[in-house]
Amino acid sequence: MNFDDALPWWQALTPRQIGQLAADDAVAVLPLAAIEQHGEHLPLSTDLDIALGLLCAARSCLRANLAWCVLPPLCVGLSLEHTAFPGTLSLTPETALASVVELGESVRRAGIRRLVLFNSHGGNSAIVDLAALKLRADRRMLVVRANYLRFAPPPEAIPAAELRHGIHGGALETAMMLHLAPHKVRRQTLANFHSLGEDLEMAGRVLRPGGQAGFGWMAQDLNPAGVVGNATLADATLGARLVDHFAATLALVIEEAADFDLSALAEHGPRWEPC
Repeated sequence: MNFDDALPWWQALTPRQIGQLAADDAVAVLPLAAIEQHGEHLPLSTDLDIALGLLCAARSCLRANLAWCVLPPLCVGLSLEHTAFPGTLSLTPETALASVVELGESVRRAGIRRLVLFNSHGGNSAIVDLAALKLRADRRMLVVRANYLRFAPPPEAIPAAELRHGIHGGALETAMMLHLAPHKVRRQTLANFHSLGEDLEMAGRVLRPGGQAGFGWMAQDLNPAGVVGNATLADATLGARLVDHFAATLALVIEEAADFDLSALAEHGPRWEPC
C-alpha cells in the first residue's frame, strides 16, 4: 500500500489548509510506533507498518466529510526493553515524552484542539498517558489515548493464553504483517516463542511480567530470542480479520473525538477556599 496517497497527511497541506482544518474543528492523529527488533521473522518496522496499515483501513470506515488529518509518524519511540538486540532504536523516556508533548503543542498553536495519540507499541504507553495529561493540563486540549493493543480483539480469533503472553512478535502482530506486508515476513523462521510469563502463570504466581502485579522487564528476560508468542498460529486471513476489526474501532475513536463536546472540559480547576 502507498501510504503517501492513502492518508490525509499534515505535511501535504499548506498553512491556509491547516487554518481551514482548525476552523472546521478537525481531529489530528499522531501515529506513535517503534523501530525495534521483532525476532528474525518480522522486520524492525513492524509497529510502524501496523500503525499505518490500521490508519489506512480506518479511513474507509470514517463517515464522509469528517475533518481530520494525520501528523508525520513518530517512528522511533521508547524501546528500552529491546535495546539488547541490534537494530533497535530508542529515545530516552524524557526525550520521548518531550517529543510527543511538543508536537501536541505545535498542533494547538495551529488552532487544532483535538488530538488522537494512536499508539502501536506497548513501550510507548506510559509516554502517551503522561503526554495526554500534560497537554490537557497546560493546553486545554482533548487528547485521546488510543492504543490498538488495548482494543478488544475479535471474539475467538486468538486463544486467550496467546493474547496474554504473545505480546511481542506472536500470533497477533505476525498475522497482521502477513496481511499488510507479507513480503516482509520471513516465514521459514516462524516459531512458538515460549514466555517466562507462561511459566509464572502455570505456577500460580501473582507476580508476572504483566497483570495484577507486574515487574519491569527486558525482552530477553521473557525469551532469549526477544520474542514471545506463537507466531505459527498466524496467517493472512487472520491478519485481515484483525486489521478490519481494529481499524473499525480506531475509526470509531476518531469520530467520537470529533464529536466530543469540548465544553465538558472544565475551564479552570475548582476554587479552593481556606477554612
